[in-house]
Amino acid sequence: MLPFKDKVAVITGSSRGIGNAIARKFAAAGADIVINYRKAGGSSQEQAELLCREIEGSGRRALMVQADIAVKDDVKRLFAETGEKLGRLDMLILNAAKAPFKPFEKLFERELRQLVETNYLGNIFCIQEGVRLLEKTEGRIVFISSLGSRFYNPAYPLGSMKAAMESVVRDCAEGLRGRKILVNAVCGGIVKTDSFKVLRQYWEHIDMLPDELFVEPDEIADVAAFLCSPESRGITGQTVIVDKGLSNSLFRAAIGA
Repeated sequence: MLPFKDKVAVITGSSRGIGNAIARKFAAAGADIVINYRKAGGSSQEQAELLCREIEGSGRRALMVQADIAVKDDVKRLFAETGEKLGRLDMLILNAAKAPFKPFEKLFERELRQLVETNYLGNIFCIQEGVRLLEKTEGRIVFISSLGSRFYNPAYPLGSMKAAMESVVRDCAEGLRGRKILVNAVCGGIVKTDSFKVLRQYWEHIDMLPDELFVEPDEIADVAAFLCSPESRGITGQTVIVDKGLSNSLFRAAIGA
């Protein structure tokens, strides 16, 4: 059973972390994957190349596109190459994010601009360009959010942009209803990716949380896949929280009870 057979997914920031897990999940379900990474050269490109070879080795098509979503011309090129080389777009996963771990009062102007340009404007650029292809396939858009959108995290200004994008998800779900494009979000809990190694330096006692409250990237990927499946046809404009119940009882979780 390949529910995404002959479908095409663009996954921003898919060379590593959650985006990488989503790319693998969708490819295993039969999709052809557009692997996006921000910077040419270095570890991101190396990981994108590894992922590309893995997906192609499984019999699916994979297209690598270097593009900084904060740059509108890069975004235009990303979707132009998708249309030209893969012929369609069924699923757009907005996963790319970039922000320093710093309190707001210590952010430099260039960091504030980057925060907005990558994590807000960049996602909207992707939606604007992606819609032209998605309306032809009655496609899906899924934004990857985090608990920082609704709870205080030390030195985590990215949370405010996640909150803003959750509002964009709601608004686009209504705005794109007439084009039969469903728009939703997945709000992940504490996921042990590369960024967690940095987060633990700022969030005192986070290592005291029980292991069962940490979320695996594959668990985020599973929900993203569900939101792109026919079974989710009745869901739009929603943010699904995937946090192992952490936000249900923060006090209990904090004391490890």
